[in-house]
Amino acid sequence: GFCQALLLALDIVELRHPPGVVVTTSGIQKFYSNGLDLEHANATPGFFRDSLYRLWRRLLTYPMPTVALLNGHAFAGALMLALMHDYRIQNPHRGYLCLNELELGVPLRPPMSSVFRQKLSPYTYRTLVLEAKRYKALEALKEGIVDGLGGIEEVLAFVEEGGLVKKAGGVYGLLKEEMWRETVAYLESWEEEQERDGKAQGRREKEKVEGERRVKGWETGTKAKL
Repeated sequence: GFCQALLLALDIVELRHPPGVVVTTSGIQKFYSNGLDLEHANATPGFFRDSLYRLWRRLLTYPMPTVALLNGHAFAGALMLALMHDYRIQNPHRGYLCLNELELGVPLRPPMSSVFRQKLSPYTYRTLVLEAKRYKALEALKEGIVDGLGGIEEVLAFVEEGGLVKKAGGVYGLLKEEMWRETVAYLESWEEEQERDGKAQGRREKEKVEGERRVKGWETGTKAKL
């Protein structure tokens, strides 16, 4: 329901208002968002295809500049949502940015990983994914995860200084669609993603069986020598 509400809001802004800049934030001071409710997501038929991926694609290619005002913590799916925006401004006094899938034991799906690979440096991407590092504001700015620090006043100044309102409309969305074509393609290829997952799982199981056979052969040979 939350994803669908955001999709409707984006439609209303585009179709009933003059071109401008879209800013998302949270009314909860502590969190921009704490990420997905994984149990609900996995139990809801079509959630990724019809709601989450659809929302991400809409934001990623939206025909106006988009800014995520990260007023508090942004973990996992929340950070992914923020990366689908054009720009990010983080509260300098409160909140961490983190991909904690490693701690949760949850793999990243192709579009989830792709947006970080496209928008961040390889070093930052590796640190986020394989170390589940929690970034405070100054370090997030240094690593290019966010574009500035502050609250709504700083966001308005950022919009003004960049002349972002004047850039809305026209080919803006088309330029973004081409710029982020890898992630867009993954967001649109739900069936292919499922097929890839199945093949990858089969390959891993086969490699594990073959590895076990080789290790047993090594163990047998070692005992024979002793």
